[in-house]
Formats: sequence, C-alpha cells, structure tokens
Amino acid sequence: MTATEFIAIGSIIIDDIVYPDGRTSMGVLGGGGCHAAYGMAFAGEKPGLVGLVGEDLPADIRARLEGDFDTGGLAWTHHPQMRGWQIFEWNGVRNEIFRVEVIEPFMIHPRADSADVPYDSVRGLTLLREAEYVEGWRRRFPEAVLLWEPTRAFMLDGDRAAFAAGIPQADIVSPNLHEAQTMYGVEDEVEIMRRLLGDGVKIAVLRMGERGSLAARQGDGEAYFIPAVAVAEVVDQTGAGNTYCGGFLVGYCRSGDVAEAGCYGAAAASFTLESIGCARVPADREVEWERRLAEARGGVTSISL
Repeated sequence: MTATEFIAIGSIIIDDIVYPDGRTSMGVLGGGGCHAAYGMAFAGEKPGLVGLVGEDLPADIRARLEGDFDTGGLAWTHHPQMRGWQIFEWNGVRNEIFRVEVIEPFMIHPRADSADVPYDSVRGLTLLREAEYVEGWRRRFPEAVLLWEPTRAFMLDGDRAAFAAGIPQADIVSPNLHEAQTMYGVEDEVEIMRRLLGDGVKIAVLRMGERGSLAARQGDGEAYFIPAVAVAEVVDQTGAGNTYCGGFLVGYCRSGDVAEAGCYGAAAASFTLESIGCARVPADREVEWERRLAEARGGVTSISL
C-alpha cells in the first residue's frame, strides 16, 4: 500500500530545443505526464508519475524524477528513451521531430492493468491518453477523481465520436481551446462550454492559454472564468496546459469547487511559463504558491450558461 494520493499518467520526453536564432537547449525534461505531475508538485504534493521510460534515460533526469516524484509507476523498456527535436520559429510555431524510431509504446504504456502500476488506490489522477484508454483507468481506480486530458490527434481530426467515448468514465475533461474549436466547429468558448456539458461532461475545463480558462460543472448553470497568472517573462509555453491540469485536479480534490480548482491550475501553469521544459519546484514554493493563487482568485468572474 502506498501513501501517494495523486498520480499523473502520460509521457516522459527528452526535448532538444532549437530556437529561431540558432541557440539550443539540449536534454530538457518534458512530456505531458511530467508537466502534469509538476502541476501537482507546485500545489504541495509529491505525486506518482506513471509512464514508460527507456533504459538509456539520462542519469541526471532519472535522479531529478526520483527526487521530485514517486517513480514506482515508471515502467522500463529496452527501446531508446523517447526524445525529439523541438524547433521553434520566430512566429512561435513549434515543430516536433522525434529522434527515435519507436514512439507508440511510450504513448500507451503502462496500461491500466499492468503490474508496473503499484498503486492500490489514489485520491485523484490526470490521464493524458486517447479515449479508448479512459475506461481501463476508471476500472483500475473506481473511487478516484479522474481528470482526462484528451490527446491532440483525434481532437484535431474532429473525431467527435472518439471524444464522446471517453466522456462517461471521466469526472473532469479538459481540452484546450484550439482542440475544442476543431472538435465542435465553433469559435466561441462559452458555446463550446455549453456543448461540452451537453455531451455529458461532468466538469468541463477549457484551457485558453494566455486568455486564462473556463471551468463549469454539470447543472450549475454558470461557468467561471479564471485569468492566467502574470509572469515577468514567458520563456516557454510548452507544457503549461498539462501543468494546469495537475494543479486543477489537486485544487478540486481539496476544495470540491471548480472555480478554486481553476485558480490552482492557473497558479501551477505560471511556473511552467517561466522555464524551459519542466519547471523545478522553487525553494520558496509556499510563498510563491500563495501569491500566485491569490492573484488568480482575485480575477475570477462568473458567466451565465
């Protein structure tokens, strides 16, 4: 039996970043699962990280993961660690080119029924997987709050049937705005929120980048707008949405309130914006966390649905 209350299920990626002016940042820790786990860590938890890693995972990255998380849920494979070029253009566009031949196992393993997942029960989990995997993780943790962050592939293809298949098993569903616009063919975020709830989403969280987020619960009749927390300099937006999800989950499990959970998400995401790759938990975490959380709370407004 483990005391770990929260787990993040998703990918661990090593990024080699190329900037428009030719500068590089090599061997940077990334991946949606990692970013979500850090969102939980910024909120004061030591979460479990569940994902597949290669036996050639760099020693410094392995030491960092073991220091920040419960890594009992990492499954090891003989395939080379998933690694990719992240090439940024002057206009902010990011092109990802994987540097390894084998990718798919890292996107789906370990599965929900795997013995590599040591947790008997958890309070909450974030899941960055395609819709077909949501039901298995619900069966594995029937009492946990499950936040599903749909993967980009089928969302951007507009496959609404695939998206709908994952909804009944999730307590919280959180697409980003661009994905949801593609899925529904609608631009307006309030209308998208209505459609998410109309499709049966229990708690819908629409992440809108620098514009903040919208969160709503089935039956409340209103959505809550939560502003993004300002930072001195946005260094890299990659992973901020994943980090938001980790923070939101912890906030909801602690408070049961979707607006408060959104403030947790916004506070968590702000740390990622200031860093290249996964941000480290700062030494003054408690002070900075409370400051950023208070800023988010001060900007919450409600919108009638």
